[in-house]
Amino acid sequence: MTATTKAGWNRLLASAGQREGLWLAVVLALLACLPVLVAARPQMTDYPSHLARYYIMLDQGQSAWLARYYDFTWAWSGNLGVDLLIWPLAKLFGLEPAARLITGIVPPLTGLAMVTVEWTLRRRIGVGTMLAFITIWSPALTIGMLNFSLALALALFAFAGWVRLENWRWRWLVYVPIGGLVWLCHLAGWGVLGVLVLGYEWQKRPGFRALLAPWPLAFPALGFLGGGGPAGLLAFGQDVARYKLSIWLLALRDQWQLLDFGSLAIVLVACGMAAVLRRFDGRLGWAALMLALLSLALPRHLGGGDWTDYRLVAVALTAGSLAIDWSPPRLVLWLAPLLYLFRLGLTTTAWYADSRDVETMLRALDHVPRGARIAAAVVMERSDWATDTFQHVPSYATIHRDALVNTHFAVTGVHMLRLREGPPDFLDPSQRILRNPGAPVDLANFAPAKGAEYLWYIGRDDPATMPPGAVVIYRTPRSLMARLAKAPSAR
Repeated sequence: MTATTKAGWNRLLASAGQREGLWLAVVLALLACLPVLVAARPQMTDYPSHLARYYIMLDQGQSAWLARYYDFTWAWSGNLGVDLLIWPLAKLFGLEPAARLITGIVPPLTGLAMVTVEWTLRRRIGVGTMLAFITIWSPALTIGMLNFSLALALALFAFAGWVRLENWRWRWLVYVPIGGLVWLCHLAGWGVLGVLVLGYEWQKRPGFRALLAPWPLAFPALGFLGGGGPAGLLAFGQDVARYKLSIWLLALRDQWQLLDFGSLAIVLVACGMAAVLRRFDGRLGWAALMLALLSLALPRHLGGGDWTDYRLVAVALTAGSLAIDWSPPRLVLWLAPLLYLFRLGLTTTAWYADSRDVETMLRALDHVPRGARIAAAVVMERSDWATDTFQHVPSYATIHRDALVNTHFAVTGVHMLRLREGPPDFLDPSQRILRNPGAPVDLANFAPAKGAEYLWYIGRDDPATMPPGAVVIYRTPRSLMARLAKAPSAR
């Protein structure tokens, strides 16, 4: 081995510089926006329906069709993060560019928050942050829980600030409004912040004082005590044990089942090894444990929200990863992000392909009149692992045609949006058709079509039957638009 080669190996095996690890992590965090950059339309499952809600909210009854079909009533609650941001940004850039901008900011913001947490705790970046990056694109984000994802990023930044201001006597005064801001973005993000603070304080001095330490964050809870908390169903569902196991198996679900299972195993094994080797930082480790236990203890539905427990699983993995206190050799530090980059590449590729499909599907709207009543039927293949991105695509009909569609979140008493017309169940999930492999898709008696003028079908295969009198007026390889018998020939 030559002296030059030996020197090169020594450099690779030496510890990375303090700033080197920081700048590497910052660049990797910024790369998290790649899926949004390459896709013409964000391919989050719920995104089109959220976008339609913003559209109706901003219209404020100016469209006669929207005023006829929908009612939007503002309600202050812990689920308004993007709803509030979209007001000024839509005026500056337009609705869809503004929503895409926010969507593109949230992933790198989350990554930068992770970097900030480890840098604040240890003044360096190690394996923990590199491993935590794979949780940026968690199922909560790919599904489109934007308010929660924004609140989570803010909660991580706020936790870092809590640590940084530890010895400042007026810290409590700052964290009263910070707690309210995180709660306003999303209730669950506020809860995560409280758990992070509690875990940090518990590591320092376990006991009653640690339990009381997060009190400056507690003021939004007064709304619940006064009866102002969110309404909605509180339910665990059926076969709870099997469901709780499934949300952990689906903790990092995205595009490839084997990779997602493997990624989960890597995180769990890394956390376990760190604990055995005493490199597991209790300042975050306690929070990781608490979040994991909460994912098992909390119901699926809480305060009108779905998957209250599921979204906490990835957060527990985030906290557990960040708790790994190991500053590795330079070679390991630069190789550690490969898993994150590979996963990010798969997500980006899938978004690009799905976005192109959506663009062709949306041309169907050129064939329907403004104010149309559209019944959507979207097939979900039970055998598919990858996150389904087409479930709410028909919500774009509201944005582009002021249409009444059955894909919106509009449960009375839960959502700010509700329907004025249509049957009571003409909303999500009435559009979903769960299909076993090879089973025919029968739409002859599809209930939502009975009160509609058009049928918008999205599925891998053509339906075996259609409603009587349906005439296909537009078709793509994965969708079709049909005029139903009751549709007027022209308006």
